[in-house]
Amino acid sequence: MTLDEALAIVEASPDHRVLRRIKPPSGPVLAGHPSRIGLYVDCETTGLDHATAEIIELAMIPFDYYDDGRIFGVGPAFHAYNEPRTPIAPEITKLTGITHEMVAGKCIDPGEVAAFMDGYGLVVAHNAAFDRPFLEAICPSFATIPWACSMSQVPWDEHGISGRRLEYIAAALGSFYDAHNAVSDCQAGIHVLGATLTGGRTALAHLLDRALLDTRRIWAIGAPFEKKDLLKARGYQWNGGEDGRAKAWHIEVAADGLDAEIAYLKSDIYCCGDRPTGGRISTVTPRDRFTVRG
Repeated sequence: MTLDEALAIVEASPDHRVLRRIKPPSGPVLAGHPSRIGLYVDCETTGLDHATAEIIELAMIPFDYYDDGRIFGVGPAFHAYNEPRTPIAPEITKLTGITHEMVAGKCIDPGEVAAFMDGYGLVVAHNAAFDRPFLEAICPSFATIPWACSMSQVPWDEHGISGRRLEYIAAALGSFYDAHNAVSDCQAGIHVLGATLTGGRTALAHLLDRALLDTRRIWAIGAPFEKKDLLKARGYQWNGGEDGRAKAWHIEVAADGLDAEIAYLKSDIYCCGDRPTGGRISTVTPRDRFTVRG
């Protein structure tokens, strides 16, 4: 019995599933179809706080895609280690496999990063709100390019995928990979974006629907503490103020959803009728989404 025959038997069973190792996506180049180049990025760090933690590994992989969200090519990866000023904690080594010996004497050259990313029209990360502040700190070019997030800007739950971790999404799509390795994470991110979801469109197509539009960010300044669970359930995120922005709950909504969101805050959060909500509203563009600047 060949491996393919054995897999066919397992896949025919309703009690078993087969996970396949992720391979770089590829497809035919179609004449007359407008195409673009994106850059998938991932970094491993010494911690979660961008104000104090440092990057210890960076990977960037370019990918070619059509306007309809189909991915047809993947380019060679950029990969670099960086020795942090403080020792790598044991729990970070356990998570990422990166040791002090691997990064000793190494650094990420901002000039090399800028040269590699020159010409790309979109940067994508899985949890871009985490990666972007770290990458802007090492290379200002990351502050000039539109960003998108494969975690938050694809409606995974609408397509039967309830988790948001990249490993979970990959497994739900029938694949596996070596997680928490920056290059492998980039390959996995591109792979899941190229997957066709229910309805026949790719995950990347759904991402582009959201990523390239301006939105409105509403800050629920001074929202009552007892309303935090309502805000969280509605999709608001808490900002602790460490980044210089407001210490408050905030959310992004489509431009045509602004009036409804303000009405919700007035009626359900502040309960103040026609009085001001206490919120601050700003326009968020693809170029400044996920940044902590301003």
